[in-house]
Amino acid sequence: MTTDVTTRDIAVAGGALRVLSYGSGDHHVIAVHGITANATCWHPVARALPADWTLHAIDVRGRGHSAGLPGPFGFDAHTADLRAVSFALGLDRPVLAGHSLGAYVALLAAAASPGTFGRLVLIDGGLPLPVPPGIDLDQLMAATLGPALTRLSETYPSPEAYVAFWQAHPALTEWNSDLEDYVRYDLTGEPGALRSRINPDAVTADSRELLTAGDRIAAALGGLTEPTPLLRAPAGMFGQPPGLIPEELAKHWQGAVPELQVTTIPGTNHYTILMAPDGATAIAAHLTAARPS
Repeated sequence: MTTDVTTRDIAVAGGALRVLSYGSGDHHVIAVHGITANATCWHPVARALPADWTLHAIDVRGRGHSAGLPGPFGFDAHTADLRAVSFALGLDRPVLAGHSLGAYVALLAAAASPGTFGRLVLIDGGLPLPVPPGIDLDQLMAATLGPALTRLSETYPSPEAYVAFWQAHPALTEWNSDLEDYVRYDLTGEPGALRSRINPDAVTADSRELLTAGDRIAAALGGLTEPTPLLRAPAGMFGQPPGLIPEELAKHWQGAVPELQVTTIPGTNHYTILMAPDGATAIAAHLTAARPS
């Protein structure tokens, strides 16, 4: 597919949600990114799609060029935003794809509005996270989100300095132009004091809900009525095993939910499953297999 992009701002509660539409085909995907990502992470997948597809990647509320949207954040707000995008674009049950946090948003949006969206494709997310009883959620979030929240509070003297910060990430050893575009899209602020566009309050709110919504997520999984791919990476956010979805957890939910079809994409981590050529190609194949009749 061509990766020519049309930029749209869709009216949602509190303002406008940025949508990047790749291509001009008659078959449509709405794609939802992760908790500290932005819409440009879907560029490699869009490139891998056939010419008769269009991929609409959203900047989730509080991120990218939707960073100025106010709260409340959380699943209800994000699922309402997805419905607004689908209606505004006049889409007829588009395929709904989500990566990481986006997989949870997509799953819950499909469960809440089954007539609005078509088949789901979940990528390295979408399963309830095991939370030990009695654990302090603030401590757990600090342990898991600490590095990300630190990045959101720091400033950088130039775009090149921010790119260099990301180039040192252990999961991104094969740097490419897509990654550079993704990183540069995230920057805002004045020269000499650049920062990430992401609203830290949105990240904290979404993380807390993710840790407390296990029953809601399980119910949505249990309500699946057609085959639903869940693509997992064997390595995690820092490029090493285990992945964010450990193999044992994937096996448990595949056994519990017959419609869930778990596939491991070899050689990928939480980032490269989406943003490296092999992962993007595998995702595109599953999206096109979900083509509406």
